[in-house]
Amino acid sequence: MSRVDLGAWLVWGFAATVVLTTILSAAQGLRFTRMSLPFLLGTVATRKRDRANVVGFIVHLLNGWIVAGVYVAIFHAAGEAGWWRGAILGTVHAAFVLTALMKVLPGFHPRMAGEHSGPDVTRQLEPPGFLALNYGVATPVWVLVAHVIYGIILGSFYRVPP
Repeated sequence: MSRVDLGAWLVWGFAATVVLTTILSAAQGLRFTRMSLPFLLGTVATRKRDRANVVGFIVHLLNGWIVAGVYVAIFHAAGEAGWWRGAILGTVHAAFVLTALMKVLPGFHPRMAGEHSGPDVTRQLEPPGFLALNYGVATPVWVLVAHVIYGIILGSFYRVPP
């Protein structure tokens, strides 16, 4: 197995995460979705809404780097990267986020109401629901697009050494 290029992993993982976050933020700003991943992540740590965006952005960036490491490991296991491998991984990644992760999020998020229990004084955030559809019918499309582009960036620019 070839050696991981740590610098490329960090640079392209950062770039891909910034692009993914920008796409999802633009989709929210243009009202295609109500979902903000940095806000959802940040409100796990703090109830202060302004601070939640900052904390969530940092957590999202770190998550993006960690997930990029998983992509890199898969590229190494396959023996090469490539934009199409990245796109496939991005599709699988989006499917995981939209189905499994969104389903369990209310269970560990201290400020999110559950699917079957309404909001209360501490749990005021709406749960995402299946495919995050509670945040808008276009939400799964934008999550998929952003994650596929994330994968394409990693697959296109990360090189598996011979």
